[in-house]
Amino acid sequence: MSEADIQSMTGFATAHRLIGSVQARCDVRSVNGRSLDIKLRVPPGLEPLEQGLKKRIGGRIARGNVQMSIGAEAAADTTPLAIDADAFRHVAARALALSVETGLAAPTTDGLLQVRGVVMADDGPTGLDPADGTGIDALVDAALEGLVAARRAEGAAMAALVAGHVDMIEMLVDRAAQEPESQPGAIGARLSAQVERLVGDTGIDPERLSVEVALLAAKADITEEIGRLKAHVAAARAHLSEGGPIGRKLDFLAQEFNREANTLCSKSPSAGLTGIGLELKSVIDQLREQVQNLQ
Repeated sequence: MSEADIQSMTGFATAHRLIGSVQARCDVRSVNGRSLDIKLRVPPGLEPLEQGLKKRIGGRIARGNVQMSIGAEAAADTTPLAIDADAFRHVAARALALSVETGLAAPTTDGLLQVRGVVMADDGPTGLDPADGTGIDALVDAALEGLVAARRAEGAAMAALVAGHVDMIEMLVDRAAQEPESQPGAIGARLSAQVERLVGDTGIDPERLSVEVALLAAKADITEEIGRLKAHVAAARAHLSEGGPIGRKLDFLAQEFNREANTLCSKSPSAGLTGIGLELKSVIDQLREQVQNLQ
């Protein structure tokens, strides 16, 4: 099984690179999504690079909600701060007036400094520009490499769980196929006994009842459902072996598994087969929960 080629849609990575004289940083994370949705945040001036960077992401990631941010990495505790004195005075005056009006405690300096817009971080120039495209591409590639590695690690673990669920489904299908009450002979014998009772009690034409019995026996036969379930098991294993973006394929198979399990329960002639069908549905639900996290 090519588990290394199976990715989950969840992961995070960070990359650092010296571009010119600037220590640049790229953070990228991904979570589950129906398709590929990319949100990119770049410093002012790098907007012309956005389309190329999105194509670069799309070349490595097939599915998921991806958020990437690129910027210059500031040294610890060196980000300059500034207080907007006019904003501070305005907020202080309004807060003091409201405290007098309402009778509440007067505002403190610490509290006023928490108001948005009063204290400002001066990010300064990023030092990155479109001419640094080659270095930025390398930075993004390094971050994507880390993200893909994280997604593959989780994907391998999830693929093992999915394979276990498929094995359990196969075992339950085999049990259903061998259930005594589901065998054609048992179905025919049970219906024949019912026919004899009806004929003896009502005098209905036996030939007409025989036709009805044949129709009922055909409807109660689960041979086709067992065959389709086994085919779905084989298809699921083939997808796991191939690897790549298999999440949607396995999700579709989970729906088909569930459809056949429902039919199995509706045709069940015995409590034993019904129990197998319900257990099958439970395992299929667990399978679907896992595959919805796969790319």
